[in-house]
Amino acid sequence: MAHGFLQSFDKNIEVHSAGTEPAKQVNHLAVKVMEEAGINISYQEPKLVDRYLKDEWDYVITVCDNAKETCPVFLGKVKNRLHMGFEDPSDAAGAPEYIISEFRRVRDEIKKSFYNLYTTQIKPQL
Repeated sequence: MAHGFLQSFDKNIEVHSAGTEPAKQVNHLAVKVMEEAGINISYQEPKLVDRYLKDEWDYVITVCDNAKETCPVFLGKVKNRLHMGFEDPSDAAGAPEYIISEFRRVRDEIKKSFYNLYTTQIKPQL
């Protein structure tokens, strides 16, 4: 979701996303709630972060609550390292209505935080 929002703010910036334990496919509820926000992430493919460790980055941003502790060290040149922790809505349990509401809540938190990051830090550097 973070990748989708950040890319939607500016089509000219290069955005990549990966995880320490990527799923086989993007969660269908994440796709659904992002479609509600007008963003298509259905084409995304979960990737292992190892493929990016030696590359040069303007920003490396960890987004899961525990990612800061489990994220590997990037050996490439990284100008800015940030941690913006969000609960993983795929961990939500209960009624389907509750689970989808958790995806929406986290989606909205991600949008707000990443829009603030984009407008205050990334865009001024472009």
